[in-house]
Amino acid sequence: MPEFLTILIAAIIIILILVFCLRIVPQGSAFVIERFGRYNATWQPGIHFMIPLADRVARRVLLKEQVADFAPQPVITKDNVTMMIDSVVYFLIFDPKLYAYGVENPIMAMENLTATTLRNIIGDMELDATLTSREAINSRMLATIDAATDPWGIKVTRVELKNIQPPAAIRESMEKQMKAEREKRAAILTAEGQKQSMILEAEGRKESAVLNAEAAKQATILAAEAEREKRIREAEGQAEAIRQVHQATADGLKMLKEAGADDTVVRLKSLEAFQKAADGQATKIIIPSEIQSIAGLAEGIIEATK
Repeated sequence: MPEFLTILIAAIIIILILVFCLRIVPQGSAFVIERFGRYNATWQPGIHFMIPLADRVARRVLLKEQVADFAPQPVITKDNVTMMIDSVVYFLIFDPKLYAYGVENPIMAMENLTATTLRNIIGDMELDATLTSREAINSRMLATIDAATDPWGIKVTRVELKNIQPPAAIRESMEKQMKAEREKRAAILTAEGQKQSMILEAEGRKESAVLNAEAAKQATILAAEAEREKRIREAEGQAEAIRQVHQATADGLKMLKEAGADDTVVRLKSLEAFQKAADGQATKIIIPSEIQSIAGLAEGIIEATK
């Protein structure tokens, strides 16, 4: 029985020693191990065995990318304007040993380095350039801070200016300037709109005048064509009437000729012509003797027929 208890106690002690000596490093982390006060190894994720009373975990290091949000820092521009600027630094630890032994407080050291670098960069720039050159400032800060933090085992991946706060008086002046600029742009846009409207209206009037002139020209052409057609029709009617008159006269003469009364008919026609002449305003008409004899003959014929 005592031997059994001894074995049990020994087994419990061995289990406790194993539990105490075994260490599990989680994923995304690393342990810096010291043996008798000196750096011994860097444990990566997994199971590791620690020698009791000899080894100790000097530092647990997070290997994931981390974000350091630093408080606003007062900076002075080249034109003596004091602003408050806060920055954000994205970094990761690539060497746990350097991170553990390179500097006493790496995050504080990086914050101070960021503040001094920001002051140096902003000090060479004027206010307007500072407000419009964030990308350039971020790039310069990233290059400077990344180079300075390499001995600390820190890799800076990105630096961003989170907020830039000029003094209240400058902010009010900028707001007034922006308001004036917006009003100016609004006035320019209004004037451009009015100008465009006037141009379009003038073009509309011009187009209307052209269309009216074209319509008037077309109407004049149509009226002239109608008048010409009318005159042509009238001339054709008169010509047709004259032709018919001449045709009737020719037919009458032909009939008289066929009846054998050429000279007599001619003389009668002459008499009719003198008769028509006598119907006018003439007070004296001279009639040839031949026509007079024919007239007497005609009167005799008329009397005999009564």
